[in-house]
Amino acid sequence: MSLQGKHIVLGITGSIAAYKSAVLIRLLVKKGAEVQVVITPAGKEFITPVTLSALSGRPVISEFFAAGNGSWHSHVELGLWANLMIVAPATAATIGKMANGIADNMLITTYLSMKAPVFVAPAMDLDRYRHISTQRNIEKLKSDGVQVIDAAEGELASHLEGKGRMEEPENIVSLLERFFAAGNDLCKKKILITAGPTYERIDPVRFIGNFSSGKMGFALAEECASRGAETILITGPTALPATHPNIRRVDVESANEMYDAALKIFPQTDAAIFSAAVADYRPEQMSGEKIKRSGKEKFALSLIPNPDIAASLGKIKKPGQLTVGFALETNNEESNAMKKMEEKNFDCIVLNSLNDKGAGFGHDTNKITLLFRDGGKQPYTLKSKGEAAKDIIDAVFSPTLSYPIRSNIKIP
Repeated sequence: MSLQGKHIVLGITGSIAAYKSAVLIRLLVKKGAEVQVVITPAGKEFITPVTLSALSGRPVISEFFAAGNGSWHSHVELGLWANLMIVAPATAATIGKMANGIADNMLITTYLSMKAPVFVAPAMDLDRYRHISTQRNIEKLKSDGVQVIDAAEGELASHLEGKGRMEEPENIVSLLERFFAAGNDLCKKKILITAGPTYERIDPVRFIGNFSSGKMGFALAEECASRGAETILITGPTALPATHPNIRRVDVESANEMYDAALKIFPQTDAAIFSAAVADYRPEQMSGEKIKRSGKEKFALSLIPNPDIAASLGKIKKPGQLTVGFALETNNEESNAMKKMEEKNFDCIVLNSLNDKGAGFGHDTNKITLLFRDGGKQPYTLKSKGEAAKDIIDAVFSPTLSYPIRSNIKIP
């Protein structure tokens, strides 16, 4: 069973749809999951903790402190324990608090400490559901990486007909099973991603660099983090934000700094994706002062090689450790990419060509082809870099695909 042994935190809020949570707990437990209920004070007005505890086999958590003995419930430990959190039903008030980080109850503090993927199943009357503020908060949650299970249409508590019913428990369980089965369970995995350009200083004001924006690497980091992975993003100079709480950002400037950071982190990771555009060379000498133009007809710059980060780490890669590279090519694209994959000991390489309109540096879109060690090939159409990141992670980590890369990483 795809939910066997999964740790699921179920948040319940003050909605008449809380009666469906009892059915949801029962179904999750029958599928082999361990369920910990966290309920808001308003939620207890609709369904009792005794009922929920009997179904889950665990004490229900509602308050920060246990009554009488002074002990407290650790939202931090819950965030580390869970493979997934789902808030069902999720009222407009709770969605608003989640979207804006208003931690005034145990459920919200648990959400803010959650390291695993988070789902919400909204439940409210049709006017409240379609209100601009509710829709704005839902979109904000989506942008934060929360998976929103859209409300269904039907008869509501007000006896009106419309959209706002919490999705049926059977459908929610099926969705969660598909989520885990599709390789979206990257909980307990540690993934290293390099992104952006590197700057190699000539003097205090000038450098050698490239046009990489870092957008592809950041999209990959957000995707991995949203699926529950502990994601370490080593990035060269860029103004892009890393928003997901599962991302630990390490800022560097030069290729040497990126190499040192990656070498330190890589041995503790399950996988690494090398999407940074690392400078191949750096100035042999860096001037400590700004180089003046006056009196110089010519200016010669002597360059020496930078360390090859991907190739160096490929040599120390352990069994079960997965590495994915990128190849931005302008000619003989596939043969150059395959040669690079072999030289750097990649399991898979992402090819994109500057000959494809909308692909490569600076764009919000990319057109990629995945190449595998066995000669397998998977091309994709032009997509946003966010969608391209989903395609890459699906192909690399999904156990439903048959590529030999599957054998290199074990999904729990």
